[in-house]
Amino acid sequence: MLSYIIGVVLFVIGACLSVAVHEAGHMLTAKAFGMKVRRFFVGFGPKIFSFRRGETEYGLKAIPLGGFCDIAGMTALDEVTEDEKPRAMYRFAAWKRTVVMVAGIALNFVLGFVILYLMAITMGLPNLAAAQEEPKPNIASVSACVRDARTIEENNNPVCRPGDPAPARDAGMLPGDLVTSVGGTPTPTWTDMLAAVQKAEGPTPVQVLRNGQPVDLTINVPRVLRPDGNGGTKQVGAIGAARVMAPRMLDYGPVAAIGGTVSFTGEMFSQTVQKLIEFPQRIPAVVESIFGGERDPETPVSIVGASRIGGEAVEAGLWEVFVLLLASLNFFLGVFNLLPLLPMDGGHIAVVWYEKIRNSIRKARGKGIGAPVDYTKLSSVTMVIVFIGAAVVLLTVTADIVNPIRLLP
Repeated sequence: MLSYIIGVVLFVIGACLSVAVHEAGHMLTAKAFGMKVRRFFVGFGPKIFSFRRGETEYGLKAIPLGGFCDIAGMTALDEVTEDEKPRAMYRFAAWKRTVVMVAGIALNFVLGFVILYLMAITMGLPNLAAAQEEPKPNIASVSACVRDARTIEENNNPVCRPGDPAPARDAGMLPGDLVTSVGGTPTPTWTDMLAAVQKAEGPTPVQVLRNGQPVDLTINVPRVLRPDGNGGTKQVGAIGAARVMAPRMLDYGPVAAIGGTVSFTGEMFSQTVQKLIEFPQRIPAVVESIFGGERDPETPVSIVGASRIGGEAVEAGLWEVFVLLLASLNFFLGVFNLLPLLPMDGGHIAVVWYEKIRNSIRKARGKGIGAPVDYTKLSSVTMVIVFIGAAVVLLTVTADIVNPIRLLP
């Protein structure tokens, strides 16, 4: 239980640091361009503490669900004092305002990459190829016997007795062989080979590649009992051969880890975008799970759910899952804030470049610069988005409390 609590606390701290890094990107670039940063806070709700350095107040609030960087004049409608007007954000060039908004997003991607790189050189990265590709029928070992097994445990750890058949061994199959056909049926994958063997009975022609050369074998396939996954048994053919298992994790040195991390980062980025696209269609499943339906592990989770999964990962000693979850959080923060909708960073960037393009067109037509975008006209759309976001947060938090996704059964 203590390790679970430690895991939850560590993940919450990691989430807070991820938000702090995002907001720090905005703050540091704004200060570098000469904009005035009034406040830099991590979290929302009641203030726990704050302090002032120069013109900026820094602080921590009670609810670790976000954070903010208060830059004077982020829009032309923001109230600014007379001394703030020369340094108001809206007075700066479009590219500078864009850099400020993009900086937070970029730092989340950078932090996600750094987390994955450190994971690569310490515990390795998941072998995506092994998860995505059908394993080939490469033989790792041949068994000393084949006998009935009524449970998975008996199947994985057979106790051989005198007289038990050893079909693959007796036929001359060796570790390193690649099975290309069973009973005349091609077996390009392990699944194909398993299906062909389970249908076979008695002397069966099997062809393998050994050191690149085809070798013909005849295996006398017995019919044995195996668990059927429903508490019963079924009779299948078996030869007593185990496949080569691809490594679950890939180890890297400091240099090789750069390429490995770039590749893995690209895959995680792609998955994050895909999950964000699928986000709306998964909300009904979240609602259903609140009222007793089975929780789909692919449904969205809140910071509460992610923290619980992080705690379970630490409790089970699965630190690689904890680290991947933290990296995923940073990629999600980055991708989510790219959405061209207010109040996300992408929404502010869209407004900046709308004004820029509009003014360029007006200039080409001999007209003056247009008025800044009236954010009051966008407020209704913004409030709808905020309301939807709050509703989704409430739904996911509720689901994560009453019917959480569990890492382990």
